[in-house]
Amino acid sequence: MTKIAKIALATTLLAGSLSASDIIKGSGASFPYSVYQKWLKTYNKDTGIKVDYIKKGSSKGIKDAKKRAVDFAGSDAPLSPKDLKKAKLYQFPGVVGAITMGYNLPEAKELKLSRSAIVAIASGKVAYWDDKVIADANKGTKLPHKKLTFVHRADGSGTTYNFTYYLSKVSKEWRHNYGVKKSLNWPGDQHIGGKTNSGVAALLKQTPYTVGYIDYADAKNNDIAMASVENKAGNYIKPELKYFQIAAAKADLDPKKDFFAMIADPSGAESYPIVAATFILVPVEKTAMNKKVTAFYDWSYKNGQEIAKGLGFVPLPDSLVEKIHNYWAQKGIK
Repeated sequence: MTKIAKIALATTLLAGSLSASDIIKGSGASFPYSVYQKWLKTYNKDTGIKVDYIKKGSSKGIKDAKKRAVDFAGSDAPLSPKDLKKAKLYQFPGVVGAITMGYNLPEAKELKLSRSAIVAIASGKVAYWDDKVIADANKGTKLPHKKLTFVHRADGSGTTYNFTYYLSKVSKEWRHNYGVKKSLNWPGDQHIGGKTNSGVAALLKQTPYTVGYIDYADAKNNDIAMASVENKAGNYIKPELKYFQIAAAKADLDPKKDFFAMIADPSGAESYPIVAATFILVPVEKTAMNKKVTAFYDWSYKNGQEIAKGLGFVPLPDSLVEKIHNYWAQKGIK
């Protein structure tokens, strides 16, 4: 190898190592993946700073954060202040989104699902689409006598955590028998699982007579039909941004509790019933890197609202962003 070639190779290797070290690395929840991807691409274009986020599911994201395998992690299942202290992590919200009931029912262009119907489907108690628990809310719609298959997450998931939290809020039986979990052995024998929300979307799209819980962005991006869902007030609410925003306003995200809160089944005549905040975890001891992570999210709060809305996510209100800024300052990571 010539001297010039050796110098060129060394320069290439050095450049590669420098660019790799400059990347802010994240992993975790697939629920906010679509908005994070748009944010980080636009952030890179505006600032030249690279942020990488791999969707693995909330459970793996939390594990990565605890192992310090990434610079930040995403989780739709918030950690309690006690768990955060034990793991030496800080936590703050990234964005608010909605979980929808996607379905593949060729005979029906519109579908309504009551609270009792959603619980019955998840509990494995609905064998056919024309079951009374579904038909009662869909007068005038001819439902087929076809086997119903429930689609769920197969991996540890914050989406599952929020969905089972919702089920536990609306059903004492579910709460007693199954509770709130990131993963579980689903009851009944007519269910299939997909990894990440993209996997659930693929199963819903390619498998007729299925229904399952999935984030709004993945359902919308894959042209999956979404049911109107009965809320606490007894009204059937379409999965639309304006109703997500009404529900999100009910959230009690308190920095004194490290923003630990759940939003499912909020009150209000127009509140969409299954909404969830998704959270960011950063290690306590990595102050310099944490400041780079918070700079990215600060940019996202200020510049990414229209991107979030376009994907069906609810941008955080200014009052909450101010609380997050104060939290960062208190922790020395702003």
